[in-house]
Amino acid sequence: MTKGKVLVIGSNATRIEVQGGWGDTGQYLNETVVPAMALIDAGYDIVLATPDGTQPHIDAASDSAAHFEGDQAAYERARNFFDTDPSMTNVRTLRQVINEGLDQFAGVFVPGGQAPVVDLMQSAEVGEILRHFHEKAKPTALLCHGPIAVVAAMEQAPAFRAALIAGDLKKAEELAKGWPYAGYRMTIFSITEEKVVEDQILHAKMFFDMPEALHAAGGDVITTPIDFDPHVIIDRELITGQNPRSDHPIAKALIDALDARAV
Repeated sequence: MTKGKVLVIGSNATRIEVQGGWGDTGQYLNETVVPAMALIDAGYDIVLATPDGTQPHIDAASDSAAHFEGDQAAYERARNFFDTDPSMTNVRTLRQVINEGLDQFAGVFVPGGQAPVVDLMQSAEVGEILRHFHEKAKPTALLCHGPIAVVAAMEQAPAFRAALIAGDLKKAEELAKGWPYAGYRMTIFSITEEKVVEDQILHAKMFFDMPEALHAAGGDVITTPIDFDPHVIIDRELITGQNPRSDHPIAKALIDALDARAV
């Protein structure tokens, strides 16, 4: 018998604004499937939902054994899981899961890759979902760039994002007033980690840094000084992981929080 359902919120973005144009983006494979597979192994059901109800695009930069500690067999299992498992292929729209009732879910998880910076952080549906989990104090886990999605819980998320792109931090701070996660301790992909992606993958600079964005929103942002070191922060119901190598630790933290709440 299942312990309960966990909602996984995916992105549909395939392109991201960068200074001077656009770059390819998507969700990271390991960040999506490692926690999902761990949740299933722990006895939870997974429901994947995205803005348009189609499966997320996997960022090519993550589609290799390198993100599974060089373990080719682990990579192949993960890729097969994403491509064929019903929990990954039977995708709902965010509006459908809202209309069907969010009380059915024990927790929520948002994986990273840069894609959430494009659509999830300014999605009204994501905002509605996160406010529900915040108000009910249900485990809310977000990984790598995924924590930027908590911006969606503010009333004027699209305007906040636009202010960040314009470099107007003062305006962004004004727009963030009343944000439900103000004062929460949290982590996200660091400035120095982002520079690696900018230099080696995007070959362009992002319009804003992730820690800067969450700080402007009112978050107490803490990143590890060692790039790509696993790092997870838990504050009340919020569980955030800093980078791709935090995939296993955040899965454990989320499962622990779900199990504790179920007792």
